[in-house]
Amino acid sequence: MTALGYTALIIAALLLGAAGGFVAAGGPRPYRKSQPQGPTVAELLQRQVHTSTSGVVLLNRFGDVVLHNPRAVELGVIHDYRADPRAQKAAEQARETGETVTVDLGPLDGRASLSGRAPSAVLGDVRSLGDGFTVVDAADQSDSVRLEATRRDFVANVSHELKTPVGALALLAEALLDSADDPDEVRRFSTKILHESTRLGTLVSELIALSRLQGAERLPELTTIDVDEVVEEALGRSRLPAESAGIEIAVDGSSGYLLEGDRALLVTALTNLVTNAINYSSHGSPVSISRRLSEDYVEIAVTDRGIGIEAEHHERVFERFFRVDPARSRATGGTGLGLAIVKHVAANHGGEVKLWSRPGTGSTFTIRVPRHSAGEVEGEEPATEPDRAAPAARSTTESADGVTTVETGGVR
Repeated sequence: MTALGYTALIIAALLLGAAGGFVAAGGPRPYRKSQPQGPTVAELLQRQVHTSTSGVVLLNRFGDVVLHNPRAVELGVIHDYRADPRAQKAAEQARETGETVTVDLGPLDGRASLSGRAPSAVLGDVRSLGDGFTVVDAADQSDSVRLEATRRDFVANVSHELKTPVGALALLAEALLDSADDPDEVRRFSTKILHESTRLGTLVSELIALSRLQGAERLPELTTIDVDEVVEEALGRSRLPAESAGIEIAVDGSSGYLLEGDRALLVTALTNLVTNAINYSSHGSPVSISRRLSEDYVEIAVTDRGIGIEAEHHERVFERFFRVDPARSRATGGTGLGLAIVKHVAANHGGEVKLWSRPGTGSTFTIRVPRHSAGEVEGEEPATEPDRAAPAARSTTESADGVTTVETGGVR
């Protein structure tokens, strides 16, 4: 039985109860004084309707509200004890045809602003119960609508991002064929083809990684990871682009911290942060990596003295394909997925990512991941203050008014 059919059955039972009682399975039971008096079936069914996550409204033949639950008011199906006109019209149609009518009961223009938490999409099914009565069963579809909108945007963005390098490869290959007799031109176009194919490969790899992190594949079992080894590997991956940009990466001393995680994912996330810091820093400016313990979390901070990020972009930088400076991203070969991957890596480790940034000053991205139960290597005291060897990274904790924390308990 569908949810709507179940609700209709409950409403019908309530009507029968109001008219004179219920017929229980096996027939009515004889009354006994010795039996304790509990709630009646009508009362239990009324509780079911009252606590339902769907908005339930019972209408008579005139469209008047006979019964409704609190959820119907929350969803906007009931206003001042009157049913939404769209629900009343659907009820008339259901009475005439005897068929279930689906109606959009989402907020009209301006209504959603009356309540900051009002649902953005409500769908109702209206069914005739006979004798002129109809029941409206309304459900909040906001999450489904948002998910579908996100999916459409993602497909559109991926198509656009893939179209650029694929189109460039086609044009370069054509130019290469036309210049087959010119070694210098062949070398120039071949170099560009290599660059675009590398960019395309990176984009596909990051899309696969992001899909994996968002649940398309099961994540590996978490193991005990040495934070210092993660930092060293990420530093090794970032050394070549840092040298090309004339940027020196300063790293604090070994910490001995341990955490539960997936090493490959954590290295990828930290590498993305370091690469991002390099790409958005001017030639020769410093970048630093620091580690510290904060309560039951290990924090790894990457700080740069780059262009910084405006406050209104602090949350958006973790969105897929969002770029603060699209021109710079194209010049550096950025895909716009790096920080989204960082956010989801932190989420899958039960942690979060923080951002402190000011335009013209620089940025600090901090990954917070729960520490291993053992805490740190035996005999080593946990750090209570940020490492003084990397003062730039301390801005994350000292400038609380500018810190943006990306909540990752439920990822959108």
